[in-house]
Amino acid sequence: MKTSCAFKGLLCFALAWSALSASSQSTYPNKVISFIVPYGAGGGADSRSRQMAQGMSVILKQPIIVDNKAGAGGNIGTDFIAKAAPDGYTIGMGNFAPLSVNKTLFGNLKYDPESDLVPIMLIEKGPLILVVNPTSSFKSVNDIVAAAKAKPGVLSFASGGIGGSHQLSAELFKQSAEIDMIHVPYKSGSAGLMDLMSNNVNMMFDQMYSAMPSIKAGKLRPIAITSDKRSPLFPDLPAFAEVGYPKVKVQNWQGLVAPKGTPRAIIDKLNAAANEVLKDPHLRDLMLEQGNEIGGGTPDDFAALIKSESAKWSAVVKTANIKPE
Repeated sequence: MKTSCAFKGLLCFALAWSALSASSQSTYPNKVISFIVPYGAGGGADSRSRQMAQGMSVILKQPIIVDNKAGAGGNIGTDFIAKAAPDGYTIGMGNFAPLSVNKTLFGNLKYDPESDLVPIMLIEKGPLILVVNPTSSFKSVNDIVAAAKAKPGVLSFASGGIGGSHQLSAELFKQSAEIDMIHVPYKSGSAGLMDLMSNNVNMMFDQMYSAMPSIKAGKLRPIAITSDKRSPLFPDLPAFAEVGYPKVKVQNWQGLVAPKGTPRAIIDKLNAAANEVLKDPHLRDLMLEQGNEIGGGTPDDFAALIKSESAKWSAVVKTANIKPE
């Protein structure tokens, strides 16, 4: 008899909790939402996060406050998102390295991108451009490959730090072309570009939006782009696939994520709001002007991208034996 009463008590509690949870989901959101950015203020991830937060706050009719938690290659902020309460009131920007590279690179992350986070929506993808100093003798990818094979381990490439898209693009190129070059990491991508423009390194893979101003000013010479095909912004610039290196396809991407366990109803509501923001003509023009591909789609679409990218970059990191600083 006591067992039966205890069982009924548990059942009543479970039913009450289920009803309360359903009610909270149906009224979501009813307070401020925190939007975590795992990088510093003023950068590309920060700017896009603020644009998305502003648009989503209008749609969801609640303030969305951007909070920068930079450090450790994006790991600190991403870990904060993963450890937050899964109630929809903490979301954040999920980026290329923290979601698809750092697990293999660092090996001892405090979060697992697959088991501790749930994707909401891809926001955008952007290619990188291989650039050299305008006084360089290199005019094509084949020029670089020939020089690297003639003098292995002599040519150098800059990056904004170990394990980022700058270095990984170059490592993928090295593996595809079977060449050896020296990696010169800097504290930031802009520092690497400055040294390239001073002729202290031979080349760099840089994000298209970052490299464009210097290319247009004649301070950098573009060699090839890592997208599937040529960009309408640079119609004369070949994709790597065109010049014999189809595996050198790189997109530096970012999207929205939430802590694992966030109810699907809330994820779907956030996804719908984010998709609506991406319809804004001004934001779309801004993305396209930077050479980016506009994202959108379902949480499952973003999850599939993260899974495929994780497998790809895990192999590149292991083959190149890249180690964190």
